[in-house]
Amino acid sequence: MSLVDSIIAFWNNKGGTGKTSLSFQTICHYADRNRDSRILVLDVCPQANLSELFLGGLVHDGGSSLLERQGQTPRCTVGGYFQQRLPNPYSTPQIDPLAFITTPHEYNSSVPENIDIVCGDPLLELQANAISTLANNRIPGTNTWVEVIDWISDFLEACEDDYDVVFIDANPSFSIYTQIGLSACDKIVLPVMADDSSRRAIQNAFSLLYGLRLPSEIYAQHAFATHLQEEGRTLPKTHLIVKNRLTQYMGPASAYNAVLQSIQSDISALVKSHPDYFSFTRVADGIVDVRDFQTTGVVAFARGCPFYQLRSGKLDVAGRRIQVNEDQRLLCVRSIDGIVRKL
Repeated sequence: MSLVDSIIAFWNNKGGTGKTSLSFQTICHYADRNRDSRILVLDVCPQANLSELFLGGLVHDGGSSLLERQGQTPRCTVGGYFQQRLPNPYSTPQIDPLAFITTPHEYNSSVPENIDIVCGDPLLELQANAISTLANNRIPGTNTWVEVIDWISDFLEACEDDYDVVFIDANPSFSIYTQIGLSACDKIVLPVMADDSSRRAIQNAFSLLYGLRLPSEIYAQHAFATHLQEEGRTLPKTHLIVKNRLTQYMGPASAYNAVLQSIQSDISALVKSHPDYFSFTRVADGIVDVRDFQTTGVVAFARGCPFYQLRSGKLDVAGRRIQVNEDQRLLCVRSIDGIVRKL
């Protein structure tokens, strides 16, 4: 088995929660604060936005660098690795992890040198139907679903003891490639926003991950949690709920605050009823508030730059000079530090 100390996934089955920018900033800050640790990032998302950020963002042509990695033979991506698994999906091949790993610092000097990444790839979307079919085949003596769901675990095992911490950026869907990513992790960071759809998304996430409140026994028989538990596997634990993109308008009397309090009440009830699904027992230990990054976030995202590396003042973004306020930048750094301390 892999000797990785911790495998942490960022996931929510609702899009638009700021997951990509949050995971980029958190991973970079974590790596900077833990320079002696080797970090691996797996971008299990066909949009590959996180990979583009690590390779330089819009300003530093991260998109072209990503296309270059996707154009390698084999493709230097998660999709390239999955492509290698497709011909013999139920047996672990000889894997050379270096064929699929990129060191972002070689493309983007703002990223810490102790981070490696397996880039995302739109090929994942094309592969999804084939992988799902393979996972649901009936072969006597072979649990085909488990053999497929272990593909990322197999990859990490091939890395042996090269990495201390692995971060997985998972697509908002619950496609087979998302399940492959989440089955490999032990902790999940779940970003939410102050809207009612985020509240419903938490309920949906716990149905998908843990099989809670499914409409009938038919669904339970085929649930992700059921498959893992039948094999004696440990389900990933929800480690952190990040209330993201909070604004100054979310005061005690605001409608936004009412939704956030409702989300917190839902989490509190789940911790009491299903404590084994969480890595925390006190709700306060598992929730962190993050203010909206505003202009600072837009600039950092465009430049593929961690907040602690970003200069204040006027910076070029797509031919425009945009002002980064130092006080706001420091607030962003402190927000991300709050997440890192809880990892």
